[in-house]
Amino acid sequence: MSVVDEHAGEADRDGPAGSVAAGVVTYDADDPWAGVVGQERAVAQLRAAVEAPVHAYLLVGPRGSGKRALAVAFAAALLSAGWSGDDARRHRRLALAETHPDLVLTERTGPWITAEQARDIVDRASRSPIEGTRKVLILDEFHLVVRNAPILLKALEEPAPGTVFVVLAEEVPPELVTIASRCVRIDLGSVPVEAIIGRLVSEGIDPPDARQAAEAAAGDLGRARLLATDPRLVLRRDHWASVPVQLDATGATAARLVDELFTMIDDAAEPLRVRQAAEEVALEERVTQLGERGAGRKALTERHKREQRRHRTDELRFGLAILARHYRDELVVSSRPVPVSAALAAIAATAEGLVRNPNELLQFQALFVRLGDQA
Repeated sequence: MSVVDEHAGEADRDGPAGSVAAGVVTYDADDPWAGVVGQERAVAQLRAAVEAPVHAYLLVGPRGSGKRALAVAFAAALLSAGWSGDDARRHRRLALAETHPDLVLTERTGPWITAEQARDIVDRASRSPIEGTRKVLILDEFHLVVRNAPILLKALEEPAPGTVFVVLAEEVPPELVTIASRCVRIDLGSVPVEAIIGRLVSEGIDPPDARQAAEAAAGDLGRARLLATDPRLVLRRDHWASVPVQLDATGATAARLVDELFTMIDDAAEPLRVRQAAEEVALEERVTQLGERGAGRKALTERHKREQRRHRTDELRFGLAILARHYRDELVVSSRPVPVSAALAAIAATAEGLVRNPNELLQFQALFVRLGDQA
């Protein structure tokens, strides 16, 4: 389990509690909740909890819904409570930047959360706060806890005085049910498109580009921010939309179209690579100033790999959604509903198969051949 010291601008997930403009993250130390978009009900619940928090909260919502930004904003409010003036601003600013000494943000380093990582969380939870009377532990992606949730149970039930857990999950699988029962649960939905557009425009994105990015991001603000800087989004969308009319049931055509689309997806990752390179430079600057100890170099490298993988999966799902829209529209007017329904079923099966890390090239070639057969 890595401890995240500075992860500002993690765009393919919920992102930090700041706003991103021209690649620079800014924080509102006067209003820690300003970075949370489109989740007014959840914000109201946690605002009300600041004065007398319980020991554990569970934030449940899809990736990109703002769980992490909300958790960090809550931490900023908790850690600054009881302070005033510049002291309170300092605590909020450090927490929003994820560098507060009493904020521990943990995330997996492998495909799931291991027993060793769970024990590390328990150890960190037992330590006393450094600067105040409260300590906040944010546990990211805990729908991937697998079989190791029992290790955390006692720490969650009886934390050290002043310790607050904030557990983030996309869903509550059976392995997480027991932990969920010990937490106050707060549900988040996808961020509304109009809310995403408003935030992107406020960050300097032109309204037409903001709308295109928001509509393509499927309620994920972080992805929308990335797409808003992608000049080829419309070209990529239109190429996916043209696939059904180009298919002719031959393997050669299917392979050509897949190669073209995969090349475009690789090109689309360039804004992400640029942002990641800037983060690596910032890390090296911190190492020069503060030394290597606790720099988080390995954690940053591993996170970048996950971000790249997620970006690719998001792009493939984006393309499948465009294909599905085409066949749903066709189903309404088609005199041959059976093959159109079969095409939709094949697209859905491909989308479901992405979670198993398949050979994507072969998977999409097979899909395109099948779609061509249904034409």
